Formats: sequence, C-alpha cells, structure tokens
Amino acid sequence: MSAITDERFLRTSPLRKLLGRPELGSVVGAIAVFLFFAVAADSFLKASSLSTVLYASSTIGIMAVPVALLMIGGEFDLSAGVLVTSSALVSSMFSYQMTANVWVGVGVSLLVTLAIGAFNGFMLTRTKLPSFIITLGTFLMLTGMNLGFTKLISGTVSTKTIADMEGFPTAHDVFASTLTVGGVAFKITILWWFGLIALASWILLRTRAGNWIFAVGGNEDAARAVGVPVARTKIGLYMGVAFGAWVSGQHLLFSYDVVQSGEGVGNELIYIIAAVIGGCLITGGYGSAVGSAVGAFIFGMTSKGIVFAEWNPDWFKFFLGAMLLLATLLNAWVRKRAEATK
Repeated sequence: MSAITDERFLRTSPLRKLLGRPELGSVVGAIAVFLFFAVAADSFLKASSLSTVLYASSTIGIMAVPVALLMIGGEFDLSAGVLVTSSALVSSMFSYQMTANVWVGVGVSLLVTLAIGAFNGFMLTRTKLPSFIITLGTFLMLTGMNLGFTKLISGTVSTKTIADMEGFPTAHDVFASTLTVGGVAFKITILWWFGLIALASWILLRTRAGNWIFAVGGNEDAARAVGVPVARTKIGLYMGVAFGAWVSGQHLLFSYDVVQSGEGVGNELIYIIAAVIGGCLITGGYGSAVGSAVGAFIFGMTSKGIVFAEWNPDWFKFFLGAMLLLATLLNAWVRKRAEATK
C-alpha cells in the first residue's frame, strides 16, 4: 500500500469526506448519550458533574488512544489492563525496597513497562502468531507475576505506602493532582488525555509513521512490498500502549499511594470497546485517535450518568454492551454511505 493509494490522499467531495470520518458515528452517539442523561439526571449538567465525567473518561481514554492506534495497525493487546497495574507495582516496590526517591522508581517503571511492550511486539513479529495468543500469554504471566512478586516482597497482596518518601509530592503533582479552573476541580489526567489525543492525531495524520500504521493495518503484505518497516511499526505501537499503561499506572499509584496486585484484570476489554465505539475496525486499517477519545467519553458519560440518574449500577454493563453493538452498526452504515457517495 503506497501513499498514492491511501484514502486520505484521494480527492473526494466534502460530503463523502465527512461521512468517511471514522469518528462520525461515535460523535453522533456521544451527542445522543449526552442529551439523554441531561434529561434523565438533573445533576448531570452541573460543572462538578461534568468534571467527574471527564475524569472517568480520561482514565479510560489515556489507554484507549494508544490501543486505538494499535488496532488501526491491525493488532490487539489483551495485556494492557494488567500492564497498568504492573507499572504501578514496579514503581512502588522498587522505590520502597531501595528506599530511593520515588522518581527513581518511576523511571525504572517506565523502562520495564516499555520493555514489556517491546517484548509483545517482538514476539508477534518473530513468531507470526496472532496477537490474541501473544498478548493473552503476556496477560497471564503479568497477572501471576503481579500477585506473586507482591506477596513475596510485601507479604500481602498490596504494596506498602510510599506517601512519606522523598519525591512523592512532586510525583503526585505530575500524575494525580487536581487543578481548579473557575471554581471547578479537574484531575490532571484530563490534560494527559488531551495531550495524548493531540500527539496521536499528529502522528496518524501528519507523519510518515502514520502512513505506516494505516498501511500495515490495511494490508501487511502490500505494506512490506513497498518498503514499510512492518516489524518496527508494530513494535512501536505496542510500546505506545506500554507508555499509556505507564502513565495510567503512575496515576493509580500516586492517587492512592498503595496498589492492589489484582487490579486491572478485564480493563483491556474496556479500552478495546472504547476504540471500537470510536470507529476503529476490528480488522485494522481504519480509525482515529479522536474517535477513541469520543468512545472513552461515551463510557464516562454512561458510567457516571447512571449514578447521577440514581439508577441501579448493575445495568451499566448492559448499556455498555448495547452501545458497543449500536456504535459498531452505525459505524458500518456510515462507512458504507461514504463508499457509496461520490
């Protein structure tokens, strides 16, 4: 696949270009969900409530953005959820056991987390096994290691507190602080989320690496035939997911100063759901970072909207599944309309 045949470079009508946007269906869905909860929950439109929704969205969105890029590249990562916990555990236990400044633990955690991401990508490209099998194996190994190492070192299933260690206040400011704007409190994760959206969008739409990502996701063999570095691109995408896991893990640690070793299991599906709701195709080669952000925002609105409406939260998974199906159908319909519009 060459840049000449890339659909982003074809001359199209404004209507077709609009219909061809991967995030169009999710934007329509987000507007519908927003209006629904604005009517169903009296407190939903309060500034403090919207801040809570944005925070819930950001905790998913920080991971949904790199997961979306990976899916555009045609792959999955089932270890993403537990990798967040692994990142937090490495930071906490290294800092505590070495009695070092917590920033040392943060740095070591970054290196370890990126190495795990590189391992996933390397194993995928060398073995040619499906990403489902590779990352399922990593998921199981990390799940066992998280629990095993935590109990071995700490004697319990959770880490020791590091709140009194040197560097904790500044690390808390970077990863878990609260900013007040116009009298409304916003978590700093929202800024991390917006920054990742901007960076990922720039990579996809303005760089050669973005062309490579779309190419390997659309047709890996054709991409390799025209000189796209397929292995390097996929390893980079897995390391991108690892970076998102590191940011999320540090937020988890410095928000509560202790980490439960069993956390994170199942969250990988939420990240994938957010990306799919945002317009990413399961088959790869199509999607956007903005779409994944909208998918995460829909997730945040639904999870908190149910609480604001004082409904039984047991229904949350039902609504999430319904949104996944409806969004997938809507995205498929929008793309067919785009292909049919001249």
